[in-house]
Amino acid sequence: RLRGPVLERRQVEELPSEGLVVGAVQVPPDGQPVILLADHPVTGGYPVIGVVDTADLARCSQLRPGDEVRFTAHAGGAA
Repeated sequence: RLRGPVLERRQVEELPSEGLVVGAVQVPPDGQPVILLADHPVTGGYPVIGVVDTADLARCSQLRPGDEVRFTAHAGGAA
């Protein structure tokens, strides 16, 4: 779970459940993003705003409370 400025959702009601992948970044109602790792659920109804690159998943699993995280966008497929 990440902590920082709250991300406001455009749609407050939950979305239909859909399949999730390792590294998906979900935004639950509290507006604090969650990076889904190895023990993630297989479906979810919160908005997914991105997916962490496979090469960075091990680093995410080692984050400690208070560590800073920054995201950069890139075109899918060529990380």
